[in-house]
Amino acid sequence: MTTRPLALSAGDPAGVGGEIIAKAWRALRDNGPPFVVIGDAQLLASAGGGVKVRTITRPREAQEVFSEALPVIDIPLLSPVVAGQPSPAYAPQVIRWIETGVGLALSGEVSGLVTAPIAKAPLYDAGFKFPGHTEFLAELTAAERFEGPRGPVMMLAAGDLRTTLATIHTPIAKVPGALTLEGIVNTGLVTANALRRDFGIAAPRLAIAGLNPHAGEGGAIGREEIEIIGPAVQALRDRGVDAQGPSPADTLFHAEARARYDGVLCMYHDQALIPVKMLDFWGGVNVTLGLPIVRTSPDHGTGFDIAGRGIARPDSLIAAIKLASEIAARREA
Repeated sequence: MTTRPLALSAGDPAGVGGEIIAKAWRALRDNGPPFVVIGDAQLLASAGGGVKVRTITRPREAQEVFSEALPVIDIPLLSPVVAGQPSPAYAPQVIRWIETGVGLALSGEVSGLVTAPIAKAPLYDAGFKFPGHTEFLAELTAAERFEGPRGPVMMLAAGDLRTTLATIHTPIAKVPGALTLEGIVNTGLVTANALRRDFGIAAPRLAIAGLNPHAGEGGAIGREEIEIIGPAVQALRDRGVDAQGPSPADTLFHAEARARYDGVLCMYHDQALIPVKMLDFWGGVNVTLGLPIVRTSPDHGTGFDIAGRGIARPDSLIAAIKLASEIAARREA
Protein backbone atom coordinates (compact mmCIF):
# COMPACT_ATOMS: atom_id res chain seq x y z
CA MET A 1 0.00 0.00 0.00
CA THR A 2 1.24 3.50 -0.82
CA THR A 3 2.11 5.84 2.07
CA ARG A 4 0.05 8.72 0.65
CA PRO A 5 -3.75 8.84 0.44
CA LEU A 6 -5.69 8.75 -2.79
CA ALA A 7 -7.88 11.63 -3.92
CA LEU A 8 -11.48 10.83 -4.87
CA SER A 9 -13.48 13.38 -6.87
CA ALA A 10 -17.15 13.25 -5.86
CA GLY A 11 -18.73 13.00 -9.34
CA ASP A 12 -22.17 14.27 -10.30
CA PRO A 13 -23.87 15.49 -7.10
CA ALA A 14 -27.32 14.35 -8.27
CA GLY A 15 -26.14 10.77 -8.82
CA VAL A 16 -25.11 7.91 -6.56
CA GLY A 17 -21.57 9.22 -5.97
CA GLY A 18 -22.10 10.37 -2.39
CA GLU A 19 -23.82 7.13 -1.43
CA ILE A 20 -21.20 4.78 -2.86
CA ILE A 21 -18.37 6.92 -1.48
CA ALA A 22 -19.83 6.61 2.03
CA LYS A 23 -20.30 2.85 1.60
CA ALA A 24 -16.73 2.50 0.28
CA TRP A 25 -15.39 4.41 3.29
CA ARG A 26 -17.30 2.17 5.69
CA ALA A 27 -15.84 -0.91 3.97
CA LEU A 28 -12.26 0.43 3.94
CA ARG A 29 -12.04 2.55 7.10
CA ASP A 30 -10.27 -0.12 9.16
CA ASN A 31 -7.72 -1.44 6.67
CA GLY A 32 -7.64 1.16 3.89
CA PRO A 33 -6.45 2.20 1.46
CA PRO A 34 -7.21 5.71 2.79
CA PHE A 35 -8.57 8.43 0.53
CA VAL A 36 -9.70 12.04 0.71
CA VAL A 37 -12.86 13.13 -1.11
CA ILE A 38 -12.93 16.38 -3.05
CA GLY A 39 -16.52 17.64 -3.04
CA ASP A 40 -19.27 19.26 -1.04
CA ALA A 41 -18.92 18.10 2.58
CA GLN A 42 -22.54 18.81 3.54
CA LEU A 43 -23.91 16.96 0.52
CA LEU A 44 -21.62 13.98 1.18
CA ALA A 45 -22.86 13.76 4.77
CA SER A 46 -26.51 13.74 3.72
CA ALA A 47 -26.13 11.56 0.61
CA GLY A 48 -24.07 9.10 2.63
CA GLY A 49 -26.86 8.43 5.09
CA GLY A 50 -25.43 10.59 7.83
CA VAL A 51 -21.84 9.36 7.46
CA LYS A 52 -19.44 11.21 9.75
CA VAL A 53 -17.50 13.75 7.67
CA ARG A 54 -14.33 15.62 8.64
CA THR A 55 -13.22 18.59 6.54
CA ILE A 56 -9.47 18.85 6.04
CA THR A 57 -7.22 21.27 4.17
CA ARG A 58 -4.27 19.06 3.20
CA PRO A 59 -4.41 15.48 1.92
CA ARG A 60 -1.89 14.22 4.48
CA GLU A 61 -4.48 14.84 7.20
CA ALA A 62 -6.62 12.07 5.69
CA GLN A 63 -4.32 9.40 7.13
CA GLU A 64 -4.97 10.69 10.67
CA VAL A 65 -8.78 10.80 10.51
CA PHE A 66 -9.67 8.08 8.01
CA SER A 67 -10.54 5.40 10.55
CA GLU A 68 -12.93 7.75 12.36
CA ALA A 69 -14.50 9.92 9.65
CA LEU A 70 -14.71 10.45 5.91
CA PRO A 71 -12.08 13.10 5.10
CA VAL A 72 -13.26 15.80 2.67
CA ILE A 73 -11.59 18.79 1.04
CA ASP A 74 -14.69 20.95 1.00
CA ILE A 75 -15.48 22.79 -2.24
CA PRO A 76 -19.18 23.58 -1.76
CA LEU A 77 -21.82 23.61 -4.45
CA LEU A 78 -23.47 26.93 -5.28
CA SER A 79 -27.01 25.61 -5.78
CA PRO A 80 -29.19 22.98 -4.05
CA VAL A 81 -29.21 19.42 -5.34
CA VAL A 82 -32.19 17.16 -6.03
CA ALA A 83 -31.22 13.49 -6.18
CA GLY A 84 -31.73 12.02 -9.62
CA GLN A 85 -32.08 15.41 -11.32
CA PRO A 86 -28.83 16.45 -13.04
CA SER A 87 -28.30 20.12 -13.84
CA PRO A 88 -25.72 22.26 -15.66
CA ALA A 89 -25.71 24.44 -12.53
CA TYR A 90 -23.48 21.88 -10.84
CA ALA A 91 -20.97 21.71 -13.71
CA PRO A 92 -18.45 24.36 -12.54
CA GLN A 93 -17.96 22.64 -9.18
CA VAL A 94 -17.85 19.13 -10.68
CA ILE A 95 -15.11 20.30 -13.04
CA ARG A 96 -13.26 22.04 -10.21
CA TRP A 97 -13.36 18.86 -8.10
CA ILE A 98 -11.68 16.95 -10.93
CA GLU A 99 -9.12 19.70 -11.57
CA THR A 100 -8.25 19.82 -7.88
CA GLY A 101 -7.72 16.07 -7.75
CA VAL A 102 -5.47 16.16 -10.80
CA GLY A 103 -3.46 19.00 -9.31
CA LEU A 104 -2.95 17.10 -6.06
CA ALA A 105 -1.84 14.00 -7.99
CA LEU A 106 0.57 15.96 -10.19
CA SER A 107 2.08 17.65 -7.13
CA GLY A 108 2.57 14.32 -5.38
CA GLU A 109 0.36 15.19 -2.41
CA VAL A 110 -1.82 12.19 -3.23
CA SER A 111 -0.77 8.90 -4.77
CA GLY A 112 -3.47 8.87 -7.43
CA LEU A 113 -6.96 9.94 -8.41
CA VAL A 114 -10.19 7.94 -8.30
CA THR A 115 -13.12 9.62 -10.03
CA ALA A 116 -16.75 8.99 -9.13
CA PRO A 117 -19.08 8.97 -12.17
CA ILE A 118 -20.03 12.17 -13.98
CA ALA A 119 -22.89 12.83 -16.41
CA LYS A 120 -21.68 14.26 -19.68
CA ALA A 121 -24.90 15.91 -20.92
CA PRO A 122 -25.19 18.57 -18.18
CA LEU A 123 -21.49 19.31 -18.53
CA TYR A 124 -21.94 19.78 -22.28
CA ASP A 125 -24.83 22.15 -21.59
CA ALA A 126 -22.45 24.20 -19.43
CA GLY A 127 -19.81 24.37 -22.17
CA PHE A 128 -17.63 21.34 -21.34
CA LYS A 129 -15.72 20.52 -24.52
CA PHE A 130 -14.42 17.01 -23.86
CA PRO A 131 -16.09 13.67 -24.72
CA GLY A 132 -15.58 12.43 -21.17
CA HIS A 133 -13.38 12.11 -18.09
CA THR A 134 -10.57 10.35 -19.96
CA GLU A 135 -9.99 13.06 -22.54
CA PHE A 136 -10.31 15.85 -19.93
CA LEU A 137 -7.67 14.22 -17.75
CA ALA A 138 -5.36 13.92 -20.74
CA GLU A 139 -5.72 17.65 -21.37
CA LEU A 140 -5.11 18.54 -17.72
CA THR A 141 -1.91 16.49 -17.61
CA ALA A 142 -0.65 17.25 -21.14
CA ALA A 143 1.92 19.81 -20.01
CA GLU A 144 3.70 17.31 -17.76
CA ARG A 145 6.63 15.28 -19.02
CA PHE A 146 5.92 11.59 -19.38
CA GLU A 147 8.42 9.18 -20.89
CA GLY A 148 7.39 6.80 -23.66
CA PRO A 149 4.14 6.51 -25.65
CA ARG A 150 1.37 8.82 -24.50
CA GLY A 151 -2.23 8.25 -23.51
CA PRO A 152 -4.96 8.49 -22.83
CA VAL A 153 -5.66 4.81 -23.26
CA MET A 154 -8.76 3.42 -21.58
CA MET A 155 -8.40 0.05 -19.87
CA LEU A 156 -11.25 -1.94 -18.34
CA ALA A 157 -10.19 -4.51 -15.76
CA ALA A 158 -12.19 -7.27 -14.08
CA GLY A 159 -10.71 -10.44 -12.63
CA ASP A 160 -8.12 -11.80 -15.04
CA LEU A 161 -9.41 -9.76 -17.99
CA ARG A 162 -7.88 -6.43 -19.04
CA THR A 163 -9.09 -4.76 -22.23
CA THR A 164 -7.85 -1.55 -23.83
CA LEU A 165 -9.36 0.51 -26.64
CA ALA A 166 -7.90 1.76 -29.90
CA THR A 167 -10.87 4.15 -30.15
CA ILE A 168 -12.80 5.38 -27.12
CA HIS A 169 -16.03 7.37 -27.40
CA THR A 170 -16.25 7.07 -31.19
CA PRO A 171 -19.59 6.48 -32.95
CA ILE A 172 -19.61 2.98 -34.38
CA ALA A 173 -20.09 4.28 -37.94
CA LYS A 174 -16.86 6.28 -37.63
CA VAL A 175 -14.68 3.58 -36.06
CA PRO A 176 -13.20 2.16 -39.33
CA GLY A 177 -12.08 5.62 -40.42
CA ALA A 178 -10.65 6.37 -36.98
CA LEU A 179 -8.36 3.34 -36.93
CA THR A 180 -4.77 4.02 -37.92
CA LEU A 181 -1.62 1.93 -37.79
CA GLU A 182 0.08 4.58 -35.65
CA GLY A 183 -2.83 4.78 -33.22
CA ILE A 184 -3.03 1.01 -32.71
CA VAL A 185 0.74 0.78 -32.23
CA ASN A 186 0.70 3.60 -29.67
CA THR A 187 -2.18 1.96 -27.79
CA GLY A 188 -0.35 -1.37 -27.82
CA LEU A 189 2.87 0.17 -26.52
CA VAL A 190 1.04 2.08 -23.75
CA THR A 191 -0.80 -1.12 -22.79
CA ALA A 192 2.36 -3.23 -22.70
CA ASN A 193 4.20 -0.60 -20.66
CA ALA A 194 1.32 -0.40 -18.17
CA LEU A 195 1.08 -4.16 -17.82
CA ARG A 196 4.76 -4.18 -16.87
CA ARG A 197 4.91 -1.08 -14.66
CA ASP A 198 1.43 -0.91 -13.13
CA PHE A 199 0.38 -4.57 -13.04
CA GLY A 200 3.76 -6.19 -12.37
CA ILE A 201 3.76 -8.48 -15.43
CA ALA A 202 7.40 -8.82 -16.51
CA ALA A 203 6.75 -10.12 -20.04
CA PRO A 204 3.20 -9.13 -21.02
CA ARG A 205 1.35 -10.98 -23.77
CA LEU A 206 -1.02 -8.85 -25.81
CA ALA A 207 -3.88 -10.13 -27.95
CA ILE A 208 -5.16 -7.85 -30.72
CA ALA A 209 -8.81 -8.10 -31.72
CA GLY A 210 -9.98 -7.73 -35.28
CA LEU A 211 -12.62 -5.21 -36.27
CA ASN A 212 -14.78 -7.28 -38.59
CA PRO A 213 -16.57 -10.61 -38.08
CA HIS A 214 -14.08 -13.50 -38.32
CA ALA A 215 -11.31 -10.85 -38.35
CA GLY A 216 -12.28 -10.04 -41.92
CA GLU A 217 -12.19 -13.62 -43.24
CA GLY A 218 -9.04 -12.94 -45.26
CA GLY A 219 -10.48 -9.74 -46.68
CA ALA A 220 -13.80 -11.23 -47.76
CA ILE A 221 -15.80 -9.25 -45.19
CA GLY A 222 -13.50 -6.32 -44.48
CA ARG A 223 -9.94 -5.26 -45.19
CA GLU A 224 -9.06 -3.34 -42.04
CA GLU A 225 -7.29 -6.40 -40.64
CA ILE A 226 -5.12 -6.66 -43.75
CA GLU A 227 -4.43 -2.99 -44.32
CA ILE A 228 -4.24 -1.55 -40.79
CA ILE A 229 -4.51 -3.96 -37.86
CA GLY A 230 -2.22 -6.72 -39.15
CA PRO A 231 0.61 -4.30 -40.01
CA ALA A 232 0.17 -2.70 -36.57
CA VAL A 233 0.58 -6.11 -34.90
CA GLN A 234 3.80 -6.66 -36.83
CA ALA A 235 5.03 -3.19 -35.88
CA LEU A 236 4.41 -3.98 -32.22
CA ARG A 237 6.38 -7.21 -32.56
CA ASP A 238 9.20 -5.27 -34.20
CA ARG A 239 9.23 -3.05 -31.11
CA GLY A 240 9.54 -6.00 -28.76
CA VAL A 241 5.90 -6.48 -27.76
CA ASP A 242 4.60 -10.05 -27.62
CA ALA A 243 1.52 -9.23 -29.74
CA GLN A 244 -0.72 -11.78 -31.45
CA GLY A 245 -3.54 -11.21 -33.92
CA PRO A 246 -5.67 -9.82 -35.32
CA SER A 247 -8.02 -12.43 -33.88
CA PRO A 248 -11.81 -12.78 -34.20
CA ALA A 249 -13.30 -11.02 -31.19
CA ASP A 250 -15.88 -13.73 -30.59
CA THR A 251 -13.13 -16.26 -29.68
CA LEU A 252 -11.04 -14.03 -27.41
CA PHE A 253 -12.89 -13.86 -24.13
CA HIS A 254 -13.72 -17.35 -22.86
CA ALA A 255 -11.66 -18.76 -20.00
CA GLU A 256 -9.25 -20.82 -22.11
CA ALA A 257 -8.51 -17.87 -24.38
CA ARG A 258 -7.89 -15.53 -21.43
CA ALA A 259 -5.16 -17.88 -20.19
CA ARG A 260 -3.14 -17.12 -23.34
CA TYR A 261 -2.73 -13.37 -22.85
CA ASP A 262 -2.42 -10.63 -20.24
CA GLY A 263 -4.40 -7.97 -22.08
CA VAL A 264 -6.57 -7.50 -25.16
CA LEU A 265 -6.39 -4.46 -27.42
CA CYS A 266 -9.90 -3.90 -28.80
CA MET A 267 -10.93 -1.73 -31.71
CA TYR A 268 -14.00 0.01 -30.27
CA HIS A 269 -15.87 0.75 -27.07
CA ASP A 270 -18.39 -2.09 -26.73
CA GLN A 271 -15.96 -4.71 -28.01
CA ALA A 272 -13.92 -4.03 -24.86
CA LEU A 273 -16.66 -3.26 -22.34
CA ILE A 274 -19.18 -6.03 -22.99
CA PRO A 275 -16.86 -8.93 -22.03
CA VAL A 276 -15.64 -7.11 -18.91
CA LYS A 277 -19.21 -6.46 -17.75
CA MET A 278 -20.22 -10.03 -18.53
CA LEU A 279 -17.31 -11.33 -16.45
CA ASP A 280 -17.90 -9.05 -13.44
CA PHE A 281 -20.71 -6.55 -13.88
CA TRP A 282 -20.41 -5.09 -10.39
CA GLY A 283 -16.64 -5.13 -9.94
CA GLY A 284 -15.14 -3.80 -13.16
CA VAL A 285 -12.69 -0.88 -13.03
CA ASN A 286 -11.85 1.80 -15.57
CA VAL A 287 -8.11 2.62 -15.62
CA THR A 288 -6.59 5.45 -17.66
CA LEU A 289 -3.18 4.45 -19.00
CA GLY A 290 -0.47 6.65 -20.47
CA LEU A 291 -0.87 9.55 -18.03
CA PRO A 292 1.71 10.84 -15.55
CA ILE A 293 -0.78 10.20 -12.72
CA VAL A 294 -2.64 7.12 -11.51
CA ARG A 295 -6.34 7.31 -12.35
CA THR A 296 -9.10 4.76 -11.89
CA SER A 297 -12.88 4.96 -11.85
CA PRO A 298 -15.83 2.64 -11.28
CA ASP A 299 -17.07 1.03 -14.47
CA HIS A 300 -20.61 2.39 -14.26
CA GLY A 301 -22.50 5.64 -14.56
CA THR A 302 -24.20 8.11 -12.27
CA GLY A 303 -27.27 5.98 -11.47
CA PHE A 304 -29.76 8.86 -11.56
CA ASP A 305 -32.63 6.36 -11.61
CA ILE A 306 -31.70 5.00 -8.16
CA ALA A 307 -30.07 8.09 -6.62
CA GLY A 308 -31.30 8.91 -3.14
CA ARG A 309 -32.80 5.46 -2.53
CA GLY A 310 -29.89 3.93 -0.62
CA ILE A 311 -29.59 0.87 -2.86
CA ALA A 312 -26.51 1.68 -4.97
CA ARG A 313 -23.73 -0.91 -4.79
CA PRO A 314 -20.18 0.30 -4.06
CA ASP A 315 -18.37 -2.79 -5.40
CA SER A 316 -16.86 -1.12 -8.45
CA LEU A 317 -15.75 1.97 -6.53
CA ILE A 318 -14.11 -0.17 -3.86
CA ALA A 319 -12.33 -2.16 -6.57
CA ALA A 320 -11.22 1.10 -8.23
CA ILE A 321 -9.80 2.43 -4.95
CA LYS A 322 -7.92 -0.79 -4.25
CA LEU A 323 -6.52 -1.02 -7.78
CA ALA A 324 -5.40 2.63 -7.75
CA SER A 325 -3.55 1.98 -4.49
CA GLU A 326 -1.89 -1.14 -5.91
CA ILE A 327 -0.76 0.69 -9.05
CA ALA A 328 0.54 3.64 -7.03
CA ALA A 329 2.51 1.32 -4.75
CA ARG A 330 4.13 -0.37 -7.75
CA ARG A 331 5.09 3.00 -9.23
CA GLU A 332 6.57 4.11 -5.92
CA ALA A 333 8.58 0.89 -5.71
